[in-house]
Amino acid sequence: METKPKIIDSANEQHAIQTFLSFQLSKEVFAINVSKVINILELKPVTKVPKTPKYLKGVINLRGTVLPVVDLRIKFGLPEKESTIDTSIIVLNIEKDGEPLLLGILVDAVKEVLEFKMEDVAPSPTIGTKYNSGLIQGMWRVEDSFIMVLDIDKVFSTDEIVDFKNQIEEPVKSKKS
Repeated sequence: METKPKIIDSANEQHAIQTFLSFQLSKEVFAINVSKVINILELKPVTKVPKTPKYLKGVINLRGTVLPVVDLRIKFGLPEKESTIDTSIIVLNIEKDGEPLLLGILVDAVKEVLEFKMEDVAPSPTIGTKYNSGLIQGMWRVEDSFIMVLDIDKVFSTDEIVDFKNQIEEPVKSKKS
């Protein structure tokens, strides 16, 4: 009897090593899959857009593109904080309903690039966390602390993304008229 060789699926996300960018908000450390990260920028002046949610700090010009910038501290219910030399904007390509959107998130500091297997990530707790557990893929243990692995596509709802586009495109259209 002939046995077939086992085929190891290297695309299996649980066993494949994945790369993440870690960043800090307050005393917490989060990570996002680097496949979502387009760029990391030093903090630059942000143009405020009227009638937007408090967490939408405004927009910046990124190589001729209007890029909305979200303060992730405020989005996650943390108090606002003065910017420091470490404050950065992480430019992301997120997807909602199959539609891509470039978005900048304001973070206290970019930490490091990490590599780990998703099988090494523990499920996020369903109680006792101040963050919506649906946004967190899991918790990766590093010595005596944890890094929260975010599902960045779930951080922003479809309605919010539509609102971002509409609120940002309105002032741009009225300036061209």
